[in-house]
Amino acid sequence: MAENTYTKGMLKRSHLRHLIDSTFGLTLASAVWYTIGKHIDDMSMNLNPTITTIKNILDETEIIDEGNEPSMEAGTIYLNPGDSIYEKLKTMIMERQTGDECRTYLMEILIDKTTGPYDAWVEECIVKVQSYGGGQGGVNAPITITPCGNRKKGTAAYADGAWTFTEAAAG
Repeated sequence: MAENTYTKGMLKRSHLRHLIDSTFGLTLASAVWYTIGKHIDDMSMNLNPTITTIKNILDETEIIDEGNEPSMEAGTIYLNPGDSIYEKLKTMIMERQTGDECRTYLMEILIDKTTGPYDAWVEECIVKVQSYGGGQGGVNAPITITPCGNRKKGTAAYADGAWTFTEAAAG
């Protein structure tokens, strides 16, 4: 795993982390965070903004921001029985799971300071396997992650090989 520190200058891509709770239990207190990215060289959260422009008969233009519908494609997820996410992906694939069976938490961490805890955001998401199989390199199961809203801000700390999330106090 890349070092969890920032020194100065432009952020490296490894300073933006995307993790999903591999338990799919929807309980933050018992989340087991799986870091996405091991075999991926390019991955972005697509915000998919919707902007509508309306021009009326008075030649006035109104711009309406209808929000975002974020999603993220993780194109290379190799099935590895040693990974915390393996059993769930296997079940999703072989039992063709849908709906709430595919719902878990997504955590995004921005490592932009020299020591933790780091700013983090958590929200429910739906994880869908797009296909499975692939070439000689290994059994690949690319996924799409679609955030569902109810985003919570907090901090993430890394200790003993695992991330933990602490929600920010309301106020």
